[in-house]
Amino acid sequence: MLFTFIYLYKFNKKRTVKDFKELGIDADLNKGLREMNIIEPTTIQQRVIPILLASNIEMVAQAQTGTGKTAAFGLPLLEKIDTKIQHIQGLILCPTRELAQQVAKQLFKFTKFTEKVFVESVYGGERIEKQISNLQRPTHIVVATPGRLIDLLARKVIHLDHVKTIILDEADEMLSMGFQKELNQILTSLPQVKNKWLFSATLPQGIEQIVAAHLSPKAVRISIDKADVVNKNIDHQYLVCDESEKLEALLLFLKSQEGNRGVVFCKTKAATKKLSKQLIAKNCSADAIHGDLLQKERDKVMRAFKNESLRILVATDVSARGIDIADLAFVIHYQLPESLEYYTHRSGRTARAGKKGISICFVNNAEAKTLKDYERKLGITFQKIKRNER
Repeated sequence: MLFTFIYLYKFNKKRTVKDFKELGIDADLNKGLREMNIIEPTTIQQRVIPILLASNIEMVAQAQTGTGKTAAFGLPLLEKIDTKIQHIQGLILCPTRELAQQVAKQLFKFTKFTEKVFVESVYGGERIEKQISNLQRPTHIVVATPGRLIDLLARKVIHLDHVKTIILDEADEMLSMGFQKELNQILTSLPQVKNKWLFSATLPQGIEQIVAAHLSPKAVRISIDKADVVNKNIDHQYLVCDESEKLEALLLFLKSQEGNRGVVFCKTKAATKKLSKQLIAKNCSADAIHGDLLQKERDKVMRAFKNESLRILVATDVSARGIDIADLAFVIHYQLPESLEYYTHRSGRTARAGKKGISICFVNNAEAKTLKDYERKLGITFQKIKRNER
């Protein structure tokens, strides 16, 4: 049985804003962006940056991972930092260790040509003593996972009295990981904060509850057209096949993608382990990340994936949170996710930083109907992969 894979790419419409200076971003920050080859603002950046540069702004913005949201909130935050004040002025909450590290790294790169802004990231999976020591240094911005921040607050080793801006990044992911109690506790402890910015790929009921409890009814809401919520550079495809045919189809696709890297998603740890072993047995450069791995084991796999000595990462939805690698060519949904929100987060791992990518679902006939719901709710179109039998 042979499968023919078709790639149909869609191009972004021309944007009206061509430079971050037009949005009000400082020349030195703009120079840092150009050094990173970030030239033309994305839709979410155009919509939110001019608003967030104002004082005392509360905002709820819908932005998928991979659409430039770190710059969308990071640049206005950096503009608000007074480097002469050696206290924490900005707090960013992230769902995972990896995302916290990535956000802190991005902020550092943005400020290459500006006065020094000190950023610290704190998260679980690392000795808290080291992070406590780092926080003794002058720090302007803290990027934290909710659980570790609560721990630091309980020990009274982090002081947030001077925080003027708090940002919830990937808020829906934090809720799905069970951090609602921690988020409420943190937001309640910061009554002095006037700038509250919430970014989320989706806006489920739990998010609306947090907004109602901690943000003003007059908070600015950025409601992006469905076509802009999902990255336009992603080509969404699907293949109808039986369970027994999936491995053969995947191997054929990977052969067509020789040299490219991507993520293959499964729903369970057991399925992830099984598939990675099957791929390795077929001499594929593959490994798996899942909840049973120790942090050092996970870090080892991720290092190999990032330095390109590993081509294929097999992952569960939970274990893949926070993955941010610019050159992933494809995402394979070996098993459909449990929810529409997970599809959005999964597919957003490819086509980052203005590049193009493919998101392919392996489905049976019954599951193919689910994709119609995805199309309607996300404003996307799935291309069926032609299948030739011999």
